[in-house]
Amino acid sequence: MEKKRVLFISQEIFPFLPKSEISSFTRRISQSTQEEGKEIRVFMPRFGVINERRHQLHEVIRLSGLNLSIDDQVHPLIIKVASVSAARMQVYFIDNDDFFKRKHLLTDEHGKAFKDNDERAMFFVRGTLETVKKLGWQPDLIHCNGWFAGMMALYIKHVYKKDPHFKDTKVVYNLFNEEMESALDPRFSEKLKLDGFPKAVVEKAKDTSLGAITQLIVEHCDGLTVAEPVLTEALQKIYDDAPIHKLPFTEEDKEAKMFSAFFDKVLGEPVMAD
Repeated sequence: MEKKRVLFISQEIFPFLPKSEISSFTRRISQSTQEEGKEIRVFMPRFGVINERRHQLHEVIRLSGLNLSIDDQVHPLIIKVASVSAARMQVYFIDNDDFFKRKHLLTDEHGKAFKDNDERAMFFVRGTLETVKKLGWQPDLIHCNGWFAGMMALYIKHVYKKDPHFKDTKVVYNLFNEEMESALDPRFSEKLKLDGFPKAVVEKAKDTSLGAITQLIVEHCDGLTVAEPVLTEALQKIYDDAPIHKLPFTEEDKEAKMFSAFFDKVLGEPVMAD
């Protein structure tokens, strides 16, 4: 039987960024999913704080060179790759000087959120999808870690829904107790409109608080997983109310099999008993 293909996208992955709930979890679950017999690809942004020499990042010329338009501004897409030798897997990096050269992730040195975080997320998601197409690799399921990566659900269900490369792709969002220092740019909904999103989505995106954005992401997902033993009250309500496949928090020693089986469930595959 052909291996199922799972695309992992995350705003942080260890060891390229310091250990955090998101970076550590993404590293573990992508590696374990591969070890459970699935084919994987892993993508993250090439934030400027990442040491390219230490981690031996190098540009993939054949995948770079595409220009993406975000809010009517054209930005060149650069693709880099590095290996996690201990896990026998590669990580692809979405890069662009306009969005990712700065030496911080989502907030500046004073803890203030970057005003263009919405555009950075849109570029990251679209860059990932266009690169996957260039690779000729068709994901059965995309697992998103962090709200920055969660934008993927909107694009799969709308902008790319007629693209034959993603016509059957399912999306699962992983819930973390994230914080956002301030809401996204008030023009976020206008930018989505320029990208071809329908009026209903554009209207909902006018509320750019983290809670509203998370709710919007979940409404476009096929499954939900939980990375924290206890969610905030607001996130727990979103989880409880979502009428989709759900996997509650799983202890680390059981993650590998539980997540792999859950991905199969979302894909409609029969789950084999041990």
